[in-house]
Amino acid sequence: MRSNPNPTIRQTMAEDNIFREVDEELRSDRMRALWRRFAPYVIGAAVAVVALVAVNEGWSWYHASKAAVSSDELYAAFELADGGDLAAAQAQLDSVIADGSGNYPTLAEFRKAGLLARDGKIDEAVAAYDSLANSQSNQRLRELALVLGGTLMVDHGNLADVEARVGSVATDTSPLRNAAYEALGLAQYKAGDFTAAQTSFEAVINDPLTQSTTRNRMGYYLAQLQAEGVVAPTADADAAASAIDAIVSSDAPSADAAATTQTPAADASAVTTETAPAAQ
Repeated sequence: MRSNPNPTIRQTMAEDNIFREVDEELRSDRMRALWRRFAPYVIGAAVAVVALVAVNEGWSWYHASKAAVSSDELYAAFELADGGDLAAAQAQLDSVIADGSGNYPTLAEFRKAGLLARDGKIDEAVAAYDSLANSQSNQRLRELALVLGGTLMVDHGNLADVEARVGSVATDTSPLRNAAYEALGLAQYKAGDFTAAQTSFEAVINDPLTQSTTRNRMGYYLAQLQAEGVVAPTADADAAASAIDAIVSSDAPSADAAATTQTPAADASAVTTETAPAAQ
């Protein structure tokens, strides 16, 4: 038979239980006091986080919705332009420029400038491209506007007009350097500075990233200069001219005679079609 614990032991155990209960009660009181003190801040922070997330999601949805509307309006303007209704297309583009979201207003401005040029309003188109070049923070978009404006000035301005626009783009670091060199070379040819034109065209030919069609066109320009006797013969011009002759003779024999009557300045429109799909 098991004997009862010693009275001293029982007393000690009872005291331990009392102390434990008191300690737990004190901790509970402290926690309640801390919660009453900091609960408003904790709840406020939680509400603020939820509110910020909701606002961010709402703002993102709003911009995405506006961008989708701007995209639809821009493509509607493209369709109107392709259908020949330039007045309606320009009105639609004006709406995107005024109320569009994201980068769509900038795209609309480029397209509108292209439509002005297509409609024969060259001065207005050049002014639009100049305005874009002066307002763009994106360097590549600024260079694109300068090249497009400079290309138009090949036939409708002078060498200084073209140089003022494409001179800063005709550098080894610009992705649009070949288009800039071509416009510059055509303007130099038109101004009678044949040596400078040769240098500009050769800069495009010697660029390893130049496409074959562009390199052949530069070779044709050089061959034309050589045929006129205004520059010394070059290997690049001879090779490119031979390649072009082979293509012309095999694919379009009847076009050979017409090709020989062209001058580099008459081919300036090729620059626009290659460098500015957004503006055509």
